[in-house]
Amino acid sequence: MTYINNEGYKKLIVWKNCCELRKKVYDITKKFPKTEYRRVSQMNDAARSAKQNLQEGYKSSLPKYINYVSNICRPSLSELHGDIEDCFEDDLISKEEFEDLDSLCKRTDYLFVKLIEGLVKKLRSK
Repeated sequence: MTYINNEGYKKLIVWKNCCELRKKVYDITKKFPKTEYRRVSQMNDAARSAKQNLQEGYKSSLPKYINYVSNICRPSLSELHGDIEDCFEDDLISKEEFEDLDSLCKRTDYLFVKLIEGLVKKLRSK
């Protein structure tokens, strides 16, 4: 019996970025006032969604994987990025925290785009 490694996604830089982003968002939102519970929940959910759906999609068929990355992971990241911008505007995070998270979101989105392009190319070559 051949063993298929279903954890190849762990080698992807985009997945590592998602892990880092989720952890940073969790750490930063812990410091938010209790009145921001809804925003904290939404940000944590969006950060987790990008990571978890990349992992779940990896274990699906190629067309489904493309769908996960295109229609779940990237939109979750976009939602999170918007919340990060709002948090900076609302003085909930420092300029340094904003710049760090903003840069990580942009790099991660770029990697999602490149992953999608590669997956589509692979799908077309079949």
